[in-house]
Amino acid sequence: MSASQTSPSDVAPDAPTLLVKIFGKDRPGITAGLFDTLAAYSVDVVDIEQVVTRGRLTLCALVTQPVAAGLEGDLRATVHSWAESMKMQAEIISGHGDNRPRGLGRSLVTVLGHPLTAEATARIAAKIAHAGGNIDRIFRLAKYPVTAVEFAVSGVETGPLRTALVTDAAALGVDVAVVAAGLHRRAQRLVVMDVDSTLIQDEVIELFAAHAGCEDKVAEVTAAAMRGELDFEQSLHARVALLEGLDASVVDKVRSEVRLTPGARTLIRTLKRLGYQVGVVSGGFTQVTDDLKERLGLDFAQANTLEIVDGRLTGRVTGEIVDRAGKARLLRRFAAEAGVPLAQTVAIGDGANDLDMLNAAGLGVAFNAKPVVREAAHTAVNVPFLDTVLYLLGVTREEVEAADTQDDR
Repeated sequence: MSASQTSPSDVAPDAPTLLVKIFGKDRPGITAGLFDTLAAYSVDVVDIEQVVTRGRLTLCALVTQPVAAGLEGDLRATVHSWAESMKMQAEIISGHGDNRPRGLGRSLVTVLGHPLTAEATARIAAKIAHAGGNIDRIFRLAKYPVTAVEFAVSGVETGPLRTALVTDAAALGVDVAVVAAGLHRRAQRLVVMDVDSTLIQDEVIELFAAHAGCEDKVAEVTAAAMRGELDFEQSLHARVALLEGLDASVVDKVRSEVRLTPGARTLIRTLKRLGYQVGVVSGGFTQVTDDLKERLGLDFAQANTLEIVDGRLTGRVTGEIVDRAGKARLLRRFAAEAGVPLAQTVAIGDGANDLDMLNAAGLGVAFNAKPVVREAAHTAVNVPFLDTVLYLLGVTREEVEAADTQDDR
């Protein structure tokens, strides 16, 4: 589905206008033919909307009435005759003025479904109406790997609309993001994401623990920390202590075992080609994040550092601890270095230690996250493809494919 829209100078509310609708099988030349036909009557174009769905065209043109008296009937007959010659149908409706003004409060509602059901769509539309919003336009962003549609909504402020839509989205089997409309949406030029279980499918410390024979103990502490049941710094020291004595050669082994999340390369590659800067922050280790930064062409990367002495892990970390508060602090630091206002940043994470970062960003995305994180973030993505985050930024699947035809899935 595609659409375009233009608007000329204002038309007086009582000025007579004609809504010309053409529909039928799409093919080249229909739009040019219609306006060639209308040009003979010296009408002005007030508005245009064109949509193609499964090869069927709907073209709407709002135009001024012919100035010369008695020409409206001739215009109608000529348009119908032209449409018939093109094997199209035409409808012409008389009225006055332009489209009604959109209400105050402009938002973009992105709905992701896998699949997107009619029931879920009906419930979302009903909730928009109940909140006082009007749907001005609907546009499909993607059909793969999820169906993603965008609703342009007016008449209600973004905050209340988000509250109305996001609360039970998961129960409907969809993910919903609500952001304020405007040019700033495409100006979000910094994306910062967590690493473990976000950028990659693994928990890095568990990969190290597998080589130390203490994977189960470490996994138990990690799960409790991610649920917010344990202080992250204490849990970090407890888990790292179990790695004491490991040969440093294990670092290369762990790097080779790391598995990127499906869509990760596509997300980063597309963001970079769109001019975004991309960074990672991690409660994991620089021994892995530095490698990811180089491999993926990231602009920023910060994590904890495993201490290595005489070729072996000491069971300690060095330097500043990257914990929940540290991630938010690093987001602000990266934004300052990138010259990007905090309101124009995007943060992505899955665990409780990502919450401060998600809340500090202009848009916080909970990616396949724990319930406490989904409830607190601006929006959630619950499909296993990281590049679906692009649709929340208004990037279409066609733009992704245009940026790079290779797909890492």
